[in-house]
Amino acid sequence: MKNFLLILFSILVMSCSQLIDPPKNLIPKDEMSEIIAEFAVNDQFNNLLPQSDLENATRFVLKNKKVKASDFTESYKYYIASGDLEEILNDAQKIIVAKDPAAKDYIDKNVKENQNVPAFAR
Repeated sequence: MKNFLLILFSILVMSCSQLIDPPKNLIPKDEMSEIIAEFAVNDQFNNLLPQSDLENATRFVLKNKKVKASDFTESYKYYIASGDLEEILNDAQKIIVAKDPAAKDYIDKNVKENQNVPAFAR
């Protein structure tokens, strides 16, 4: 009976290890990080110039990377479900800091102010 329960538990764990199947056009993690970093830069630019069009900036980033919006959305959902999103977002932060080292202070300040927010949502 113990062996049966152990086998059953193992099968359940293995079948639930992946919540969703990878999408057909899964965007690689490194490219997702680059896209998200560009989105973040555009978002900050939009804060400086509110009259700028964030939607067009988003379309431009995706077009420049040759990525469909639906592929980005499906990849994002997959990475959330797989638990890889936090790693992708951390890599995006590294990309932003590499482009502008002064951004590190801004990021650190926001992390301190939003300690109750999960890391992937900051």
